[in-house]
Amino acid sequence: MIEKILFKKQSKVQLYIAILGTFIGFIFLTTSVHFFIRINESKKNEDVLKGKAIVIQKKVSSLSTLNLVKTDFNPDEIEKLNSQDFTLEVQPIINNSFDISIQTDSKLLPYFRSDIFLQAVDARFLDVSSIKWQWDENDAYVPIILPREFLVMLNTFANARGLPQVSEELAKSVSFQFNLSGNSQKTSKKVKIIGFTGDISSILVPPSFLNYGNDKFGDQQSLKTTQLLVSIQEGTFGKLEQYMQSHGLEAKESSLVIGKLISVTSSLLLILIGISALILLLSSLVLIQYTQVLIAHNHYEIRTLLRIGYSPQKITKIITKYFILIIAFTALFSCIAFVFLKITIDKKLLDSGLTISKTLTLQSGLVLLFVVLIYLVLNYLNTKKEVFNAEESKS
Repeated sequence: MIEKILFKKQSKVQLYIAILGTFIGFIFLTTSVHFFIRINESKKNEDVLKGKAIVIQKKVSSLSTLNLVKTDFNPDEIEKLNSQDFTLEVQPIINNSFDISIQTDSKLLPYFRSDIFLQAVDARFLDVSSIKWQWDENDAYVPIILPREFLVMLNTFANARGLPQVSEELAKSVSFQFNLSGNSQKTSKKVKIIGFTGDISSILVPPSFLNYGNDKFGDQQSLKTTQLLVSIQEGTFGKLEQYMQSHGLEAKESSLVIGKLISVTSSLLLILIGISALILLLSSLVLIQYTQVLIAHNHYEIRTLLRIGYSPQKITKIITKYFILIIAFTALFSCIAFVFLKITIDKKLLDSGLTISKTLTLQSGLVLLFVVLIYLVLNYLNTKKEVFNAEESKS
């Protein structure tokens, strides 16, 4: 009954505008937060390199072939790159200076042996547990990260011999063996694969193992830094690319393409999050103004209710409940619209060759819940203020 008294005379046009703005803002916000998280996870899920890390080296030209231009990095060049505003950290990638081969050491895989090239990267650059990325001479096995190209080569070999091919999961469960030699010494070490990478073409091992091999079997004088692992700031792939072009550097093309795609997409989604926040702010102001106009138009009715015994808290509760239902249903319908929009975008991304997780992100739901609570709190405080002002003005 009281609801009819308070709301019957009020025009709904302003309310509908506020609801529409809130509905659009909710959809934009949940969609942009969801895909911002999923897009940035896509690179992480595909590779063991952590964050915005990329491997770079100097371009090889005809002058390099004639030894007229060096392709290794000196300390000054590394320091100069590390001092750039887009750079978080630069780490030289350690190479092996000893002879080493890898062979299968399991009945589950066909016998395969190949000379290989090793490199080492610190655990802080990798999306693996630092506990796993450790090695001591007394350990039962050496943890390694295998380039996917190596697994492709192994499967090509198996297919040519009419043998079963190996998946990444199966490769992680079987044993391999390193054969190290140099300085008139040789030894073998058990190997266990803990991950795969598409950005580095060599087999990765913990720095402690490579230092052990170089010290015992290698030639320290021949060690050179030919590749750098660069971790950069969010959204700065453009600056890195300009720096590389001006200094004769290059990276794996697929890494640059994916990096730029993720960087640009993340920037656009951040802009969309900002636009969503602006829409929601304007919608909340319209909703607050609607509440003020509602109470102003019903000033006489509210004062009458106060005189006959209704408390300000009771009237505030009635008006707040009305807006709770409006905001709750708006949030519910925006969630339904978001799900349909997400399915459409997922399909478009899949058709474009970008695969991301199709599960809903918890963060997008929490952000929506937080914004809904902010809406309700602001509306409650505004309603309470206006009702108590009406009480103070009653005669």
